[in-house]
Amino acid sequence: MSVRDLKGSGRWWALAGCLLWLAFTFFPLYWVAITSFKSPLGVVGGPTYIPFVDFDPTLTAWSELLSGARGQFYNTFIASTIVGLSASVLATFIGSMAAYALVRFTFEVKLLSGVIFVVVAFGGYLLGRHVLGYGQAVSLIFAFVAALALAIGSSRIKLPGPVLGNDDIVFWFVSQRMFPPIVAAFALFLMYTEMGKLGFKLVDTYTGLTFAYVAFSLPIVIWLMRDFFAALPVEVEEAAMVDNVPSWRIFFGIVLPMSKPGLIATFMITLAFVWNEFLFALFLTSSKWQTLPILVAGQNSQRGDEWWSISAAALVAIIPMVVMAGILSRLMRSGLLLGAIK
Repeated sequence: MSVRDLKGSGRWWALAGCLLWLAFTFFPLYWVAITSFKSPLGVVGGPTYIPFVDFDPTLTAWSELLSGARGQFYNTFIASTIVGLSASVLATFIGSMAAYALVRFTFEVKLLSGVIFVVVAFGGYLLGRHVLGYGQAVSLIFAFVAALALAIGSSRIKLPGPVLGNDDIVFWFVSQRMFPPIVAAFALFLMYTEMGKLGFKLVDTYTGLTFAYVAFSLPIVIWLMRDFFAALPVEVEEAAMVDNVPSWRIFFGIVLPMSKPGLIATFMITLAFVWNEFLFALFLTSSKWQTLPILVAGQNSQRGDEWWSISAAALVAIIPMVVMAGILSRLMRSGLLLGAIK
C-alpha cells in the first residue's frame, strides 16, 4: 500500500509525515554543506542556517582543501577510488563464486580436520620460531602451509566426530565479522610488517590495503549473495546441464546475468563499507595510500576540531557515493524489470 492509494485527509497526513521524515533525513547533509561554507567565526559564533541571511558564505575551507593546505586531497581521493572500486569488485566476484558453491553444492567439513589445522598452525609457528630459530614471517608461512595440507588431507579420510555442512560454513564466514576490528587490524599490521622484512612490502601499498578490504568484505558478500542465488530457479541450470554445458559457463553465462540486481546491490553495500572504513586504513597506511576517512579525521589543529574544514572534506567523501548509488540503482531497477519480463 502506498500514499497514492489513500483517500481524503489520510493521504495528506501520510504525505506530511513523509515530508517530515525527508526533512529529518536530509537536514544533517544540509548542515554539513552550509558548515563547509562558513568562516571560523561563523561556526563558533552560534548556529546559523541560511546563507546570505544568517551568515556570509566563504570558500576558505574549500580553497584550503583543494589547494593541498589541508593534506594531499587529490592523492587521497584517487587512492580511495582505486582501492574502493577494485576491492569491491574483487570481493563481489570471489564472494559470489563462494556463495553459489554453498547454494548448489553440498560440502562436508570434519570438525576434527579444523582442530588439526589450528593445532598444527600454532604448534608449527612456535616450533619454527622458538626451536628452529626462524623469523616470524617464515615460521608463519611454513606453519600455515603445513596446517592447510594436513587439514585437507585429513578431511579425505574417515575421522570420528561431527561433520559440518553448508549452513555451518556460512555461519563461520559471517562470524568473522563478530570479532572486534581492532584485533584483525593490529594482526594484519604485524603480519604485513614481517612480510616487509622478507622483501614483500604490504604496509602503505595498494596490494596490502586491497587484500585487507577484500578479506574484510567477503563475509557480507557471501551472506548476501547466498540468498540471491537460492532464490533463482534451478530448472534453468538443470536444463543447461542436460546439454552438457560446463559448470563455469552456467555460472558466468546464466547465473550471473540472472542475479544482476543482487550483484549490483551487493557491490553497492560493499563499496559503502570499504569507502567509509577507517581503522584498517589507519593501521595499514602512512602517507601514499591513505583514504578519505583519514583525511577527514585529520582536519583539525592545535585549537581543536575545525568543523568548517571537516565539513568540506566530509562532503567530498559523501558526494561520490551518492552519485554511484544513483547510477547503480537505475541499473538495479532495470535488471529487476528485465527479470520480471523474462
